Amino acid sequence: MNTEQALLKLRDSITEPESVLTLTGLVGTSPAWLISRLLKSVNHPILWITPFQKEAEQVASDLSFFSDFPVLLYPCHDSLPFVPLLPSTETISQRISTLYRLATEDGPVVAVAPAQALVELTVPSKILLNHVEYLQKGEEVDREELLKWFVDSGYEHCAIVQSRGEFSIRGGLLDIFPPLTTLPVRIDFFGDFVEEMRLFDPLTQRSTEDLSELVLLPVNELIFSRSRLESIHGKLVERAAKYNLPARKVHEILQQLEAGRLVEGHEALLPLFYPKPASVLDYIPQQTPLLIDRPGEVESALKNYWKGAEQTYESAFNEHRVFSPLESLLSDTDQLSKQLRDHTCWLFQDINVYRSLPNSSITKSPNHQIIKSKESSFNLPTSNIQDLEIKSSKPDLTLMFGSAKRGVDLIGPVLDRLKEWIEAGERIVLVVPGRRQGQRMVELLSYHELISDEAMPPILSAPLANDPAGPGLMICTGQLSSGFALPGEAYIVLTEEELLGARTGRTGGRGREKTTVSDLTFEDLKPGQPIVHRDHGVGLYKGLVRIETGGVPGEFLFLEYRGGDKLYLPVDRLGLVQKYIGIEGRVLRLDRLGSSSWQLAKQKVKKDISEIAHELVELYASRKVSKGFDFSPPDAMFRQFEASFPYEETRDQAASIEEVLSDMQEPRPMDRLLCGDVGYGKTEVAMRGVFKAVEDGKQVAILVPTTLLAEQHERTFIQRFQRYSVTVEALSRLKTRQKQKEILGGISQGRVDILIGTHRLLQPDVKFKDLGLLIVDEEHRFGVKHKERLKRLKQTVDCLTLTATPIPRTLQLSLLGIRDLSTINTPPRDRIPVKTFMAEFDDSLIKEAIEREVSRGGQVFFVHNRIKGLYRLAKHIQRLTPDTRIEVIHGQMKPSEIEEIMIRFVRGDIDCLMCTTIIESGIDIPSANTTIINRADKLGLADLYQLRGRVGRAGEQAYAYLLVPLISEMGKESIKRLKAIMELSVSGGGFRLAMQDLQIRGAGNILGVSQSGSIAEVGYELYLELLQKAIDEFKGLSQKDEIDPEVNLGIPAFIPEEYVPDVEQRLLLYRRMARLEDNEKDADFSLELRDRFGPMPEEVASLLKVMGIKRTLRLLNVIRIDRSFSNKKERIVLGFGPEGPSHPEKLIQIVQKNRQWRLLPDGRLIISPEFVEKDEDSLASIRQTLQVLLKMATKG
Repeated sequence: MNTEQALLKLRDSITEPESVLTLTGLVGTSPAWLISRLLKSVNHPILWITPFQKEAEQVASDLSFFSDFPVLLYPCHDSLPFVPLLPSTETISQRISTLYRLATEDGPVVAVAPAQALVELTVPSKILLNHVEYLQKGEEVDREELLKWFVDSGYEHCAIVQSRGEFSIRGGLLDIFPPLTTLPVRIDFFGDFVEEMRLFDPLTQRSTEDLSELVLLPVNELIFSRSRLESIHGKLVERAAKYNLPARKVHEILQQLEAGRLVEGHEALLPLFYPKPASVLDYIPQQTPLLIDRPGEVESALKNYWKGAEQTYESAFNEHRVFSPLESLLSDTDQLSKQLRDHTCWLFQDINVYRSLPNSSITKSPNHQIIKSKESSFNLPTSNIQDLEIKSSKPDLTLMFGSAKRGVDLIGPVLDRLKEWIEAGERIVLVVPGRRQGQRMVELLSYHELISDEAMPPILSAPLANDPAGPGLMICTGQLSSGFALPGEAYIVLTEEELLGARTGRTGGRGREKTTVSDLTFEDLKPGQPIVHRDHGVGLYKGLVRIETGGVPGEFLFLEYRGGDKLYLPVDRLGLVQKYIGIEGRVLRLDRLGSSSWQLAKQKVKKDISEIAHELVELYASRKVSKGFDFSPPDAMFRQFEASFPYEETRDQAASIEEVLSDMQEPRPMDRLLCGDVGYGKTEVAMRGVFKAVEDGKQVAILVPTTLLAEQHERTFIQRFQRYSVTVEALSRLKTRQKQKEILGGISQGRVDILIGTHRLLQPDVKFKDLGLLIVDEEHRFGVKHKERLKRLKQTVDCLTLTATPIPRTLQLSLLGIRDLSTINTPPRDRIPVKTFMAEFDDSLIKEAIEREVSRGGQVFFVHNRIKGLYRLAKHIQRLTPDTRIEVIHGQMKPSEIEEIMIRFVRGDIDCLMCTTIIESGIDIPSANTTIINRADKLGLADLYQLRGRVGRAGEQAYAYLLVPLISEMGKESIKRLKAIMELSVSGGGFRLAMQDLQIRGAGNILGVSQSGSIAEVGYELYLELLQKAIDEFKGLSQKDEIDPEVNLGIPAFIPEEYVPDVEQRLLLYRRMARLEDNEKDADFSLELRDRFGPMPEEVASLLKVMGIKRTLRLLNVIRIDRSFSNKKERIVLGFGPEGPSHPEKLIQIVQKNRQWRLLPDGRLIISPEFVEKDEDSLASIRQTLQVLLKMATKG
């Protein structure tokens, strides 16, 4: 049967309720293609059911590639029911969004859901639709009622909206991140009227696009209302008595509900909220066809889910966490059977075998009710079954790959086949991840003469809503899991993976705007934390205070020093202070105001810095005169190797590859440092350099700090180079003496091209025949002797150093031109985010999390950051999961013991690793995809980020569980911090904030431990600033101490609390204002303030003008400006720095020509401008006068 006939049969079956069609013969993504073509002529929704969540996500992605109609994903909950987990706001938002769209959208739409989602109950459609808020531009809204609606709908109030389910109020502005929008929304009110609505970027907080209307949905499946809460209170008390619930538990639940907070195991409360909870099947029209993908696997998935639900229900019942029978909490199979029979069912399966879906009966025990599965089953109607078979196949070309010899074409046979298809008149669509890959593919096909300059194929972008009309090759960018071929219809869809060999399908991301570390540290500054003043040293930040001086209100930074000394710093001088970041373990010593200790400490640090700066500059000079090997530019063979990379490179990655190849073509030896997090693609950058070196006949050494990393790199490099005649070996203690001897012989004779190993590579018996490139992984972890040997090697061969510890931007600038730096700050775009949950320590949760991971062939990290109690906890976990293979490691064990256990873990001999936070951060263990962190409330944001980052590096969905004590007793700050990591986006501000202390470690790694004392003395930021100055001096660049003029103009200039209520935000804005560089930046910042906070008050506008005046004062070398007036006469007094005016002779000439200007004997300049009454006019007049002075003083 051809596809046209199949489409006709499917279309006709929609009008025949209870009909069943079985479709076989569809492979690859041909089912997604077929359904997308069906919906071109059908005005009905379709519900596509897959066995599991991961497959549902994949199907939705494939459908989106072929379709320009809506494709919706209805996800299941992230765990079995009744496990005490706080539900994910993202998951709930997506569920509610899909339910709403199914209930309201007309026309063709496909919703994709895993089997589990069919039986999970949720809010009934009538209640959901009655609880939707619709806003339109120009509409009048009761704002008090709207705010109440937010709380009832599960939204959380916060200072800045960055994650879904949050809202914030600032005067007439209301920010919210609802389920239906891709970005948060800013609503600008004029009184009670909606004046404007705009989408905004959660990272920059800047508006991006105007909206005319907005649909607001709840972010909680338990929709609150005062009457419903009163009803629930009565029901809960009644059920508590029936199910022996402790009074404390009832009180906790009611407290959380009244506060509008999500509740652990919230599905247990559904029957209390709604007499008849609904399922997704209740949201679709009766004539909606159900596409059941591989029904046998759907049946198995449902059986396993029900079985798990019975177990977790029983545990929850015994622990007094459920208040209803199980059948009222999940759809049972009788109900599911009835609902399925109301719809046309299409069964898509690989072979023509029909199997019935599961059934079960409800058995009630005297004490409580649990569904007991039995082998009886129900059948779909068999009177109207039709079998359809479509002939399709997978265009797999990988068997045609051979093992290429050096310089021999690798993919020639594959491209020959492609040429045959084109000549045979096939319609071919080649799918590539991104435009860069598309261009690369065009170059490759052109080089092999498959296409000509006159007939270049178009590069289209998904969705591919229309198939090619005629024969030939078309390239389309987008995400498709696999291709397919329809032999009878001369149509082939081919992915880059299928053309170039087995690979994974993730694509690269884009870089985001950078924010300086100092800005981020200020955003996180809390009262009581240390702060560094450039002139007065280390004190404690006590908060922002409003003070009137001379009748003029202002805001000041309140600092306290040793002995209780107090300093009030005007907000326009925030450039003088930085948050103190020292070295972990060092005792903080406060300075005393007015003492000489701070100046002495600065002088000592400057001397230490001078030595390191001198060493860095000398190294730079010696590298300039050294001679190395200049490698050849990339050729066709290199491009072929490049094209076989599984992903589209991120922007940072592509730039780093270009920098490495460019360095290698230079006659001087390369010495480049490449920084990037684990999984960001550093190894691929190194591999491009390695391939170029080997192709040019040179050997490569890859030096790693541990045996474990050596073993990991050996596997990775062998896999990447397997189709080329390249010999890869690893030298470590895991190899026998005989094998080591063979490897050493191969190295000296040139038979081994790539050698990977620990410091063993640096021993005298390792003699390379012709070493051309050295790759060093985490150089800072090697000892002094090893580093000396490395330094000698670097003088003659190209060297690329990799580090997973991020290097701060400020240090990058300091080292610019001394050591070449490349950074990869962007993760792969489609890296699957780690699903993160906060929960109280609970045996049933831990058991479910571990067993679920192990059952899918994965491994678990269980972090408990106290050695005391670690072994006892391991025994407890072993009792909970007796079949799990558990091992313990911690920092007090011998390094060899730790390494031995880690090697076994990497090889899959251990299921669950009980450990402290010492786990090797550079190790990539793709099968470890669950981490459980006990007492997560005791860890900092950066530690949590790092621990969570050790999972989620493969294509599998990864999970992180943050275990805490009683959530109801936790402080607001702890909950806020844990929520931040739960919602953390890898490209968001929270990510960069979490990286802050890692960057400090990065600085120590590059500069050396000897500098830690200096950093502790003056703080990290000031240290880097002094280092920059010292390097510039040694390089002969002129350096002038930057001044921060004191401004006393008698004009209120600050950010009122009413305008920006959040103290941390005000601090950050003050800091950013102090760093504005020119009038253009001022104007852009003004636009941002108006966008984010509404029309600027006069005080804020004045502050921006003051900052502009300060910039001009710096250029004039003015350290103080005072303004006074009497009898309607204004007087401006400028005090110059110790060096005097920047152009004294010209200043004297100006004064002599202008009667309103006067120089005093002490060097101060008095200007008497015309009097103006308004502050804003006065500031403009002062700014204009200073600009005139600057222009005249600097005129040649």
